[in-house]
Amino acid sequence: MHDESPLAFPCRFPIKIVGRTEAGFAQEMLEIVLRHAPDFEAASMEMRASSKGAYIALTCTIRATSREQLDALYRDLSGHEKVKWVL
Repeated sequence: MHDESPLAFPCRFPIKIVGRTEAGFAQEMLEIVLRHAPDFEAASMEMRASSKGAYIALTCTIRATSREQLDALYRDLSGHEKVKWVL
């Protein structure tokens, strides 16, 4: 049995980050993403507010280079106190 990822690296990989709408949230998430994917183009981050405006969803499509990179990025994002979900 191989524990290989079904993804072929490098590849474009979208990550959705959901949190409460508050000042600085997008910037903090961008800093985490850039720590793991330094070539991520900040201007390509997509932002959508929830219907009532309480939450914001950020989508960052990164150039993923390894399963380890994705795991570390998910760990850092999921562990952040302002993050509700990472998809």
